[in-house]
Order: sequence, then structure tokens, then C-alpha cells
Amino acid sequence: MLQDITDCLSECYSMGQPVLVGTISVEVSELLSRMLKRKNIPHNVLNAKQHQGEADVVARAGQKSAVTIATNMAGRGTDIKLAEGINDLGGLHIIGTERHESRRIDLQLRGRSGRQGDPGSSRFYLSLEDDLMRLFSSDRVASIMDRMGIEEGEVISAGMVTRAISGAQKKVEVRNFGIRKHLLEYDDVMNQQRQVIYDIRNQALSGENIRESVYQVLDDFIYDEIDSQAKFGTPEVWDWEYLKQRFASHVMVDVSLDKMRDKFGDMDPGNDKVVNWVFNDAQAIYKSREALVPEEIIRGFEKFVTLRTIDEKWKDHLYAMDQLREGINLRAYGQKNPLLEYKSEGFKMFQEMMGEMSALTIQRLFRTQLQGMENSPSHNKLSVKNIKTSHKDTTGMGLQGVSQSESSNQPNHVRTPVQVDQKLGRNQKIMVEGPDGKKIEIKYKKLQNYLNKGFTQVQNG
Repeated sequence: MLQDITDCLSECYSMGQPVLVGTISVEVSELLSRMLKRKNIPHNVLNAKQHQGEADVVARAGQKSAVTIATNMAGRGTDIKLAEGINDLGGLHIIGTERHESRRIDLQLRGRSGRQGDPGSSRFYLSLEDDLMRLFSSDRVASIMDRMGIEEGEVISAGMVTRAISGAQKKVEVRNFGIRKHLLEYDDVMNQQRQVIYDIRNQALSGENIRESVYQVLDDFIYDEIDSQAKFGTPEVWDWEYLKQRFASHVMVDVSLDKMRDKFGDMDPGNDKVVNWVFNDAQAIYKSREALVPEEIIRGFEKFVTLRTIDEKWKDHLYAMDQLREGINLRAYGQKNPLLEYKSEGFKMFQEMMGEMSALTIQRLFRTQLQGMENSPSHNKLSVKNIKTSHKDTTGMGLQGVSQSESSNQPNHVRTPVQVDQKLGRNQKIMVEGPDGKKIEIKYKKLQNYLNKGFTQVQNG
């Protein structure tokens, strides 16, 4: 087929008629260029090297004996002016090396000639091995050509064949439109979740004091844990061992069925009263911890923990959603709508991620010991050496979700700032320890910058 194209180009070149060759790929353009060089036919090839001069090259395509090779989309919007005497030669001749999957592209290429009353012609070459024909209409067109007795290389002018090609292009356009439409619908699911996360993150970034937000997260965490047990019935049948381990490891509050009975009697107090009971105890413990360190330290620590936890969980959630997206189309074999399944599964995973984010934030805020908290009543009140934390797993599409737990509930797994007792000068040297365990000496005025990078202040000496 390319040999027929070069023969046609040679004929047009000898006549002086300008030719614009449209290809669908750079590879075809380069191959055709090499064939023309063997025939010693001067030509221009639009490629990445001539990107800035693309419009000028296309504009000169109407000169006498000009041969221009470009992709079908190159030079759009450029007016090709014919040189003097080109009208007598038949005007600009357009050659398409193959039919594009989009009719719009073919029409744009064909419309480069015969503009504003100028003469022009176009010819498209077609192979049954082209992707367009191979995927959609090769067998049908081949049978038509056999019945009509069309030889290889012969011009196809039958309307039936042309309509078959147009039908194949319509199928491709419909398929591509569906892909783009579904892509936007899938992206909209993630965009809604992204807006929620970014709103929470922006509030933490812009707020100087986020204690009320911390209390809200604490309340949400306690409510979720109580609500997870309430579905089994009255408090008498709750898994109090689970609640004891959960609250002890996260908020250092000791709960049990006996303590609830002592508090409310044998009656069912209701979920809200139990939540308020645990919340008030946890809040009292947190306030006692706050009183042991300067306010600016505890406020900065709250912001640091909140932002770090959000970023960690959001990145893990994005990865889990990508995994879900890759396999969700298989749900169609079960007569289920993949998009609806993706929305449903994505919503469940997002809810679990939010719950796990709250739990991890609270655990880090309560379990981390800043300098001065060693003698806190809450620290000595409840031993956590033998406590085992229970965590829920995120599942979707049969895939194991991202675990929400820390590998250990030991407080030293979270690196946090340490406040020294004595007041330090701005230029006084202090020691900090990096995430890799390496210790370096810095000036006190640079401490905050290093803390933001994950360093931990250590005692000198």
C-alpha cells in the first residue's frame, strides 16, 4: 500500500501538483519519508523537531511540487494558500494513508483541499489489516469486495463499502464516548471523597487551636465503638472485653459491665448515656495531660498528629480505590452495574477509612508521652502492657484492605516533640533525632522546622 502511495506522490510531483499526506502515526510518516528519499523526492515532514514551525510548513503546502507529510491532526486551523498556476494542475491533492477511527478526523483532512472555491482532490488508502477494519468490518468488507471482483490496489467507489467503513467509525466513536463518560463518572466518586478529606485537612492547617476538632474526633470514635456493639442488643450482651481493650489502648479509659451497672444501675441507660460516660472520662484524662505541658506545644502536637494521620490514611485509601477500580468491571458478568458497585464499595471503604483515621488520631494523641507527662495520673492509672488492640479490616472486591492498626501499641512508635523543662535561648544548641535514628545538633530557633520534618528533640547529654 505504501508503494502505491509513493507512486502517486511521484506522479503528482512530476506534474507540479502539491500534495498533503495525512498519517495517523509518526512511525508511518517516517517510513513514508524514507521511501520518498530513495526516489529523490523533496518533501517536508512534520515532527517534534518542527513543532514550533508547524503552521509555516502547512501554510507552504500549496506551493508547486510541494510534498508535505504530517499527521491528520497537524496544522489544524492553518489556511493553505495555493500558489499561482496550481488551480490549473487540479489544486491541492490530499492523500490519507488509512482511514482514522474518527470520521471527524477524516473530514478535517479531506477539507484541507477545495476550500473557498479552489479546486482539490482527495484519496484515502485502506487495508483490511488496518485496526479499524480488523476490529469491526474486515470480514464483511472482504466478502463484498470478493462478490464485486475488486482487485488489490483498485479504487473502491462502491457506496456499500463506504457505508461499511462509516459504520465501523460510528462503533468506535460510540465506544470512545462511553469510555470517556464512565471515566468522568468514576472520577466523580473520588472527587466527592477528595473534597471531604481536603476540607478536614484545610481546617487543621488554618486553625491555630483545633482542640474542639479533637474533641469531635474523640466523640466520633467513642460513638462508633459503642454503636458497633449496640446492634447486638442491650448492654448485657455487648462484647465488653473488646470494649475494654479498645478504650484502654486508645483513650486510657477502663470500662466494664460492672462499672456501667455501678454508674447507671441494672437499667438500660441507652447508647447516648454510655457514650457521654466514656467521653467525659476520656476528656478528663486528656485535660490532665494538657495541663502538664505548655499550651503551644500541645496545640502544635494536635495539628501535627491530625495532618500526619490524614495524609497516611488518604494515601492508603487512594491505593485501595485504584485496586477496586481495576477489577470492578468483572461485576458485569454477575449482571451487576460496575459503576453502581464501585460507588457502593467506595462509599463503604471511605466510611471505614474515616473511622480508622479517627481511631488512629485519638490513639496517637492519648498514647504519646510528651516531656512532663510521665507523672500524669492517667499514665499510671491504667497499665497497657498486656493490652491487645482489635482492628477492623477494609475489604472490597474480595481484596484485603489496608489495616488501620499500628504494628504495635507502644507509645514510642510515634515520634513526637519533647518539651524540656528549662527555658532555652534561640541560639542555644540542642540535640534532635531523625526518623532514621541519627542524632544531630541544631540551634533552638530551628527546632520547629525539624519537628515538622519528623525529628524528635532529645535530652542533651
